[in-house]
Amino acid sequence: MQERTALEDQLTAIGRIEQELDDQITMIELGVADAEAALHKLKAEVARRELEALLSGEADANDSYLEVHAGAGGTESQDWASMLLRMYTRWAEQHGYKIEWIEETEGEAAGIKSATVQVKGRNAFGWLRTENGVHRLVRISPFDANARRHTSFASVNIYPVVDDRINVDIKEADVRVDTMRAGGAGGQHVNKTESAVRLTHIPTNIAVVCQNDRSQHRNRAQAWQMLRARLYERELKLREEKAAAEQAAKTDIGWGHQIRSYVLQPYQMVKDLRTGVQTSNTAAVLDGDLDQFMEAALAQKAFGTAPKDVEDVE
Repeated sequence: MQERTALEDQLTAIGRIEQELDDQITMIELGVADAEAALHKLKAEVARRELEALLSGEADANDSYLEVHAGAGGTESQDWASMLLRMYTRWAEQHGYKIEWIEETEGEAAGIKSATVQVKGRNAFGWLRTENGVHRLVRISPFDANARRHTSFASVNIYPVVDDRINVDIKEADVRVDTMRAGGAGGQHVNKTESAVRLTHIPTNIAVVCQNDRSQHRNRAQAWQMLRARLYERELKLREEKAAAEQAAKTDIGWGHQIRSYVLQPYQMVKDLRTGVQTSNTAAVLDGDLDQFMEAALAQKAFGTAPKDVEDVE
């Protein structure tokens, strides 16, 4: 039913776009002033629909896990990690996706050390996978009494939610299970019961944590699902690297490895270092306006270059 709904949406959109194209061409011939602007808006929608049609990978249509980890920079980077998490939740809300919180570890003074959320909706993984990597922030630190400029790093990890169509076989003997008390706010229950679960896959050293439920049993089931998803995402990356000889996306959270820079002082600029797409409207980006970066990254992956229509947006 999900696939049927998606196909019906695409067919309806094609019919509407064709009709609107004819209407706007007629309006241009009649000399209507706003028709050309409407045509440019329609062109942008067609470009996005074209990119969506490229989301045909095994897991592109699936829900997605999104992890944010603070990197080099102490309190600064932990605050930056919380800003990134807010940015992605705003993007998800603007596109009709639902957010489920899986795990969050608060920073000592501000922000977060790490957090994991599940983004639910069609093509969530297909779009978000372009955000995998290290993000760099340059700003005047609100935590520095001398108002000096600081550089902070945080990493974003994206992996698909594995559904029943995808089989991932994990030997239980290869997994270490640890239970702990859940962190963060949560009342007396958090302090008295070890409901949080951490699973560590020993051969790969991949670890996942789930603490969003009061039931250890449910947290354990969610953690196993997350571990299967992480191992599946790892296999996808190994395939891509073998086929395209690409460098692994996960690197050190620090200098020289960032995919995007966010500069708030001394000037305003967000620039993607992979595609060259940049904008001076930093407030809009931090409020979830990420489509131009995602679309350019998808186009680069599909066509080898970012679309020419992507320009700086004031």
